[in-house]
Amino acid sequence: MTDVLLGLPPLIGPGARLLICGNMPSVMSLASGEYYGNPRNAFWRITAEIVGFPADAPYPARVAALRSHGIAVWDVLRSCVREGSLDSTVRPDSMVPNDFATFFERHPTIERMVFNGAAAEANYRRLVRDAPAKPSLRVPSTSPAQTMRYAEKLAAWRTALAG
Repeated sequence: MTDVLLGLPPLIGPGARLLICGNMPSVMSLASGEYYGNPRNAFWRITAEIVGFPADAPYPARVAALRSHGIAVWDVLRSCVREGSLDSTVRPDSMVPNDFATFFERHPTIERMVFNGAAAEANYRRLVRDAPAKPSLRVPSTSPAQTMRYAEKLAAWRTALAG
């Protein structure tokens, strides 16, 4: 039997205006306790290029750079059962969403959301019922499983983060 996986706490600073929402951290991210811990995931490379920080900076510096630009990071799922890291292997009956109603109540400056991939958007729309509606946009997943060219991902993310 596969164990229940528990997600990571949100990365958020005072006055955050944008929430980047993934689905569930990968096995590597959970093991390291760091969002987007797989070095093949393009998240840090993309956000570094857009926000303007070294993609290879230590994790706390990357997090601080996002926070200083009003960007928060969290995932749709608080817990789930999954084999490996692919969203497609998450058991649908095991998905428990994070408490977005309380999150938005505690962080009223969040104006909009960007979903990192289709699974994050679909699961948010399916599972989160009690949170206030926020303008949102889905961008191509930064996962290495999403085989879109890097330049295309970067362009979509640049547009989304610019608002």
